[in-house]
Amino acid sequence: MTGTHRQLHLAVHLPGSATGRGPLDFASWERLARTAERGLFDFLVVGPDTALGSYEPYPGPDPYAVHEPTAVLSALAAVTDRIGLVAAAAPGAHEPFELARALATLDHLSGGRAAWHLVGPGGAGDGHTAEFVGTARELWDSWTPEGRPRTFDHRGRHFTVSGEFTVPRTPQGRPVVIHPLDPDDAAAREFAVSTADVLCPAHRTPCDDRTRYTDVKRRSAAHGRAPDDLLVMARAVCVLGATDAEAHARAAGIDDNDAAGPSAFVGAPDTVAAALAEQVAHGAADGFVLVPGHPLDLLDTLEVFVAEVVPLLQERGAFRTEYVGRTLRGHLGLPEPVWQG
Repeated sequence: MTGTHRQLHLAVHLPGSATGRGPLDFASWERLARTAERGLFDFLVVGPDTALGSYEPYPGPDPYAVHEPTAVLSALAAVTDRIGLVAAAAPGAHEPFELARALATLDHLSGGRAAWHLVGPGGAGDGHTAEFVGTARELWDSWTPEGRPRTFDHRGRHFTVSGEFTVPRTPQGRPVVIHPLDPDDAAAREFAVSTADVLCPAHRTPCDDRTRYTDVKRRSAAHGRAPDDLLVMARAVCVLGATDAEAHARAAGIDDNDAAGPSAFVGAPDTVAAALAEQVAHGAADGFVLVPGHPLDLLDTLEVFVAEVVPLLQERGAFRTEYVGRTLRGHLGLPEPVWQG
């Protein structure tokens, strides 16, 4: 039965190995990406999860072997058509010119599907990170919408970058920027709300999810942004079973009351679909980024989710039945960025 639920957004974050074969098996990455695209997900994130720390070891044959995200995503761009491709990268591990160029190149290669998810130590509102993000945006805007390059000269406290940016303005204008949301850092929260396209709360907070959501939208409006110009996509672990009892037995190790972890949705497919739709309908989030309860479980969980939960969300009218546009901004319903000339 079709319901009246507001449509939600879905994504998946793969922080490390896709399967027990380890992170160097491209077939696993391809299978994950194709599965998420078959499920009409907005985007796929590759790279370390900010909620796990900057570069945590992962289970598997080589726990510290982590791919360079933009390289993986460039390869996945060739085997997918619509799903957004998001690189999780820490400003402290890169230079603005280098990362801005890699993301702009990915946006061209994918036809406008690239995004950057900030991760790493330090709040998003610290001086280094704020200047890094601002410099990257200035680089992306150094080419005019008409395709003319301009000389770039940035001299700041943390970075000095001059010359000409080597990549033309991208299909999206700029890659989408995704920030974590740190409830304990007021400056980071304000910076994220003013500059991000999508917020992914790094941790659950003691406050009610609806309170957090309302606060984000209020702060966004104070920066002159429309409510839908900034999306909130909560991290979520989904544990599925043929029945609610079976799912709860599988989820015995997950504490849904742990304020430091992601939200947990546990139950049969219809139970999980109803809970996800209700969270969005009641103003607690605009969507969810699925994260693994255990990295090696993600691929199997995603396949079951796409096969059994997505159709139920669609029946409720709570999720798309096809991709409408071709860019990530189009999937997310975000406006074209205003060129800062």
